[in-house]
Amino acid sequence: MGSVDIEEEKDLLTKDGTLDYNGNPANKSITGTWRACPHILGNECCERLAYYGMSSNLVIYFKHRLGQHNATAANNVSNWGGTCYITPLIGAFLADAYLGRYWTIACFSIIYVLGMTLLTLSATVKGIRPTCITKENCHATDTQSAICFLALYLIAVGTGGIKPCVSSYGADQFDDTDEAEKKQKASFFNWFYFSINIGALVAASVLVYIQTHVGWGLGFGIPAAAMAIAVVFFFSGTRLYRFQKPGGSPLTRICQVIVASFRKYSVKLPDDPSKLYEIPDTESAREGSRKLDHSKELSFFDKAAVETESDNRKEGPINPWRLCTVTQVEELKAITRLLPIWATGIIFSTVYGQMGTLFVLQGETMDKHVGNTSFEIPPASLGIFDTLSVIFWVPVYDRMIVPLARKITGHKNGLTQLQRMGIGLVISILSMLSAGGLEVVRLRYVRRHNYYDLDEIPMSIFWQVPQYFIIGCAEVFTFIGQLEFFYEQAPDAMRSMSSALSLTTVALGSYLSTLLVTIVTNISTRDGKPGWIPENLNYGHLHYFFWLLAILSVVNLGAFLLVAKWYRYKRPVGTLR
Repeated sequence: MGSVDIEEEKDLLTKDGTLDYNGNPANKSITGTWRACPHILGNECCERLAYYGMSSNLVIYFKHRLGQHNATAANNVSNWGGTCYITPLIGAFLADAYLGRYWTIACFSIIYVLGMTLLTLSATVKGIRPTCITKENCHATDTQSAICFLALYLIAVGTGGIKPCVSSYGADQFDDTDEAEKKQKASFFNWFYFSINIGALVAASVLVYIQTHVGWGLGFGIPAAAMAIAVVFFFSGTRLYRFQKPGGSPLTRICQVIVASFRKYSVKLPDDPSKLYEIPDTESAREGSRKLDHSKELSFFDKAAVETESDNRKEGPINPWRLCTVTQVEELKAITRLLPIWATGIIFSTVYGQMGTLFVLQGETMDKHVGNTSFEIPPASLGIFDTLSVIFWVPVYDRMIVPLARKITGHKNGLTQLQRMGIGLVISILSMLSAGGLEVVRLRYVRRHNYYDLDEIPMSIFWQVPQYFIIGCAEVFTFIGQLEFFYEQAPDAMRSMSSALSLTTVALGSYLSTLLVTIVTNISTRDGKPGWIPENLNYGHLHYFFWLLAILSVVNLGAFLLVAKWYRYKRPVGTLR
């Protein structure tokens, strides 16, 4: 009878290496799954409200408060946004190697709150806030601009510890070895992205209006308070969470395989892969990680797992810089296989980034009144239609498209992660065609009525709605597909790093946008021409820039189809414990 009770007790424990907050093996009945996730989703909702509440209108703040020109303001927003998606590499490294996801989120959240507080002070306190003669005529000293950018880059550091960890930490609450929980995890990524957009919805509707019509101090102060609430949400769920122990530096393990491979470049690989070195236990050599099955691709790195006489296995500890396990080699292969897929996300992120820059500047030239009323909608608030699109498409995808696709394809998730991402890439092309088409119509309207010198032409800003709505649909397919893909395909102990890697596509997409704007501006303004993106867009050719992104997106889609066809999903073997 006692042995039966012990077996039943074991069945209640997770088998993916997760622990409870006391450091004991996690009990499925009282930790994790959807009982823990509301705290994580609530944290993400408030954090995204803070981020988008501060960032959505930033190009307008730079232009009208710091006195920057269109191209400069757009590039500064792109560069800062890019940094927000590069710093996750730092946070991910610390989470995987030393702190774990829980403490990384906690520590970097404090930096985030400090940055938000300083930004609020820089917009309200006399002496460090920009000087305004009129509402539209402001300028900032070098010191005032420096304080503003110091606050923004503190926020960039803070978000770097949160972005790569929160989605992975939420996914950690579901045991991969339990089929029922694993199925729930696929749904978690959809609702995680849904919570992001609930926060973004409030930011784009309420906060942008407050910043434009009430004041920037309150407009930045509310996001700062939201970030403080996000921290409270997160800590309140501590007793319910499952914790994955950090397993040492993932970069070190990768470097060990590379070094060992090159040391043995002349060694012949055995015909039988089972002769490659692997520990005999059921668990991986790295605590908290499952073993990975050997794959035929990238066979050069298999040399790191070939045993030679110089490895001296019987005379002491194995030198990991000379001999690595098959699992360790497969970890490097898994990350290497992700890179081509990762690269194809950069152009998509460049397209996505236009919502916070050129879409806003385009909308500023149009009639912002709602109907025949005196109420004006801020240009950045059009982002609400991107958010509404996501909020609409997430449940449609989760409850309608997945079951239908499952019947057709037989795949448990309806579509594979790569199929989902590819559909999003196609949809993103349509968004650029929509934006470019609108600009062609707008410029024809300007020429027909000679509205060149008007700051706002009598053409409704709501003509921008389709391009925002289409991008929102593309997000649901590509960005959520990326979240799931980079988590699932990463080695167990490198999941924060893999999530950070997926986020760097947004960073590089922002930097690419800056580069393209700079190149286009330099070339198109030669011989005294106004260029594609002049200060007065009525004299420009903004649609050419959108056509350029559409062409790059088509080329990128072709590259994605090639690398997706080549990709092979990872194969974990065995179970923990």
